[in-house]
Amino acid sequence: MTQRESPSQTAGPYVHIGLMPNHAGLPGLYDGDLGAGPIMAEGQPVTLRGRILDGEGASVTDAVLEVWQADGTGTPGIWARRSTDGPDGDWVLDTVRPGPMRFDGGWMAPHIALWIVARGINLGLQTRIYFPEDDHSADAVLAQVPPGRRRTLMAVPDADGYRFDIHLQGPDETVFLNI
Repeated sequence: MTQRESPSQTAGPYVHIGLMPNHAGLPGLYDGDLGAGPIMAEGQPVTLRGRILDGEGASVTDAVLEVWQADGTGTPGIWARRSTDGPDGDWVLDTVRPGPMRFDGGWMAPHIALWIVARGINLGLQTRIYFPEDDHSADAVLAQVPPGRRRTLMAVPDADGYRFDIHLQGPDETVFLNI
Protein backbone atom coordinates (compact mmCIF):
# COMPACT_ATOMS: atom_id res chain seq x y z
CA MET A 1 0.00 0.00 0.00
CA THR A 2 1.38 3.40 -0.96
CA GLN A 3 1.27 6.01 1.77
CA ARG A 4 0.16 9.52 0.88
CA GLU A 5 2.51 12.36 1.69
CA SER A 6 1.69 14.67 4.54
CA PRO A 7 2.07 18.47 4.15
CA SER A 8 5.28 18.30 6.18
CA GLN A 9 6.83 16.09 3.49
CA THR A 10 6.31 18.57 0.70
CA ALA A 11 7.47 22.11 0.02
CA GLY A 12 4.05 23.52 0.77
CA PRO A 13 1.43 24.62 1.23
CA TYR A 14 3.07 27.61 2.92
CA VAL A 15 6.46 27.80 1.20
CA HIS A 16 5.58 31.03 -0.63
CA ILE A 17 4.69 32.68 2.68
CA GLY A 18 8.01 31.69 4.24
CA LEU A 19 10.15 32.70 1.26
CA MET A 20 8.24 35.82 0.20
CA PRO A 21 6.12 37.03 3.14
CA ASN A 22 5.61 40.59 1.81
CA HIS A 23 4.40 39.25 -1.53
CA ALA A 24 2.07 36.85 0.32
CA GLY A 25 0.45 39.77 2.18
CA LEU A 26 2.41 39.57 5.44
CA PRO A 27 4.38 42.83 5.49
CA GLY A 28 6.49 43.91 8.40
CA LEU A 29 8.65 40.85 8.89
CA TYR A 30 11.28 42.20 6.50
CA ASP A 31 11.60 45.46 4.59
CA GLY A 32 11.41 43.49 1.35
CA ASP A 33 11.43 39.94 0.12
CA LEU A 34 14.90 38.54 -0.59
CA GLY A 35 15.55 38.45 -4.32
CA ALA A 36 12.38 40.33 -5.28
CA GLY A 37 14.07 43.60 -6.22
CA PRO A 38 14.85 44.78 -9.72
CA ILE A 39 17.66 43.13 -11.64
CA MET A 40 20.43 45.57 -12.44
CA ALA A 41 22.89 44.00 -14.86
CA GLU A 42 24.66 44.59 -18.13
CA GLY A 43 22.65 43.43 -21.12
CA GLN A 44 19.54 43.86 -23.21
CA PRO A 45 16.43 44.22 -21.01
CA VAL A 46 13.87 41.47 -21.49
CA THR A 47 10.58 40.52 -19.83
CA LEU A 48 9.54 36.92 -19.29
CA ARG A 49 5.99 36.06 -18.28
CA GLY A 50 4.40 32.73 -17.58
CA ARG A 51 2.25 30.50 -15.44
CA ILE A 52 2.86 27.28 -13.60
CA LEU A 53 0.21 24.68 -14.42
CA ASP A 54 -0.53 21.37 -12.69
CA GLY A 55 -1.32 18.09 -14.46
CA GLU A 56 -4.95 19.09 -15.00
CA GLY A 57 -4.07 22.51 -16.42
CA ALA A 58 -5.00 24.45 -13.27
CA SER A 59 -2.78 27.34 -12.21
CA VAL A 60 -0.46 26.82 -9.25
CA THR A 61 -0.96 30.07 -7.36
CA ASP A 62 1.47 29.54 -4.48
CA ALA A 63 4.74 28.68 -6.21
CA VAL A 64 8.12 30.35 -5.85
CA LEU A 65 10.71 30.50 -8.62
CA GLU A 66 14.37 31.14 -7.99
CA VAL A 67 16.35 32.41 -10.95
CA TRP A 68 20.05 32.05 -11.72
CA GLN A 69 21.55 33.45 -14.89
CA ALA A 70 24.45 35.24 -16.53
CA ASP A 71 24.37 38.85 -17.60
CA GLY A 72 24.56 39.88 -21.25
CA THR A 73 28.33 39.26 -21.35
CA GLY A 74 28.00 35.67 -20.10
CA THR A 75 29.21 36.46 -16.58
CA PRO A 76 27.17 34.45 -14.06
CA GLY A 77 25.93 36.01 -10.87
CA ILE A 78 22.32 37.16 -11.30
CA TRP A 79 19.96 35.70 -8.72
CA ALA A 80 16.33 36.60 -8.17
CA ARG A 81 13.20 35.19 -6.60
CA ARG A 82 9.67 35.55 -7.94
CA SER A 83 6.30 34.22 -6.81
CA THR A 84 3.23 33.31 -8.78
CA ASP A 85 0.54 35.92 -8.36
CA GLY A 86 -3.22 36.21 -8.54
CA PRO A 87 -5.85 33.66 -9.52
CA ASP A 88 -4.08 32.80 -12.78
CA GLY A 89 -0.76 32.04 -11.09
CA ASP A 90 1.18 34.45 -13.30
CA TRP A 91 4.85 35.23 -12.72
CA VAL A 92 6.90 38.03 -14.27
CA LEU A 93 10.65 38.45 -14.52
CA ASP A 94 12.16 41.68 -15.82
CA THR A 95 15.81 40.83 -16.45
CA VAL A 96 18.47 40.97 -19.16
CA ARG A 97 19.05 38.49 -21.97
CA PRO A 98 21.87 36.25 -20.79
CA GLY A 99 24.98 35.74 -22.88
CA PRO A 100 26.58 32.35 -23.58
CA MET A 101 28.72 31.02 -20.72
CA ARG A 102 31.99 29.12 -20.90
CA PHE A 103 31.71 25.74 -19.19
CA ASP A 104 34.14 22.83 -18.95
CA GLY A 105 36.12 23.90 -22.01
CA GLY A 106 32.95 24.49 -24.05
CA TRP A 107 29.99 26.82 -24.12
CA MET A 108 26.47 26.79 -22.74
CA ALA A 109 23.82 28.49 -24.83
CA PRO A 110 22.25 31.59 -23.24
CA HIS A 111 19.71 30.37 -20.71
CA ILE A 112 18.02 31.16 -17.43
CA ALA A 113 18.05 28.43 -14.77
CA LEU A 114 14.96 28.03 -12.59
CA TRP A 115 14.32 26.27 -9.30
CA ILE A 116 10.60 25.86 -8.55
CA VAL A 117 8.93 24.99 -5.24
CA ALA A 118 5.23 24.79 -4.41
CA ARG A 119 2.72 22.69 -2.52
CA GLY A 120 2.94 19.04 -3.45
CA ILE A 121 6.52 19.22 -4.72
CA ASN A 122 8.87 17.12 -2.54
CA LEU A 123 12.12 18.50 -3.94
CA GLY A 124 12.56 21.72 -5.85
CA LEU A 125 12.29 21.25 -9.61
CA GLN A 126 15.16 22.41 -11.82
CA THR A 127 14.62 23.56 -15.40
CA ARG A 128 15.99 26.05 -17.90
CA ILE A 129 14.63 28.71 -20.21
CA TYR A 130 16.34 28.99 -23.59
CA PHE A 131 15.68 31.61 -26.25
CA PRO A 132 14.72 30.31 -29.71
CA GLU A 133 16.89 32.84 -31.59
CA ASP A 134 20.13 31.64 -30.01
CA ASP A 135 22.55 28.96 -31.20
CA HIS A 136 21.98 25.86 -29.06
CA SER A 137 24.25 23.48 -30.96
CA ALA A 138 27.06 23.45 -28.37
CA ASP A 139 24.88 23.26 -25.25
CA ALA A 140 25.66 19.95 -23.52
CA VAL A 141 22.54 20.04 -21.33
CA LEU A 142 20.11 20.70 -24.17
CA ALA A 143 21.84 18.02 -26.26
CA GLN A 144 20.74 15.42 -23.68
CA VAL A 145 17.07 16.36 -24.08
CA PRO A 146 15.20 14.37 -26.74
CA PRO A 147 14.56 16.63 -29.76
CA GLY A 148 10.77 16.35 -29.44
CA ARG A 149 10.88 17.63 -25.83
CA ARG A 150 13.24 20.59 -26.32
CA ARG A 151 10.33 22.88 -27.16
CA THR A 152 9.29 22.72 -23.48
CA LEU A 153 12.49 24.61 -22.62
CA MET A 154 12.07 27.38 -25.21
CA ALA A 155 10.64 30.78 -24.39
CA VAL A 156 8.03 31.91 -26.91
CA PRO A 157 8.32 35.49 -28.22
CA ASP A 158 5.23 37.63 -27.66
CA ALA A 159 4.28 41.30 -27.77
CA ASP A 160 5.65 41.98 -24.25
CA GLY A 161 8.89 39.98 -24.49
CA TYR A 162 8.71 36.22 -23.98
CA ARG A 163 6.28 33.70 -22.54
CA PHE A 164 7.35 30.57 -20.67
CA ASP A 165 4.64 28.42 -19.10
CA ILE A 166 5.77 25.61 -16.84
CA HIS A 167 3.71 22.40 -16.99
CA LEU A 168 4.30 20.16 -13.97
CA GLN A 169 2.68 17.11 -15.61
CA GLY A 170 0.80 16.04 -18.69
CA PRO A 171 1.48 15.95 -22.42
CA ASP A 172 3.25 19.34 -22.39
CA GLU A 173 5.24 18.61 -19.23
CA THR A 174 8.29 20.83 -18.98
CA VAL A 175 11.62 19.01 -18.98
CA PHE A 176 13.00 19.00 -15.44
CA LEU A 177 16.69 18.38 -14.85
CA ASN A 178 18.10 15.88 -12.36
CA ILE A 179 20.74 18.08 -10.76
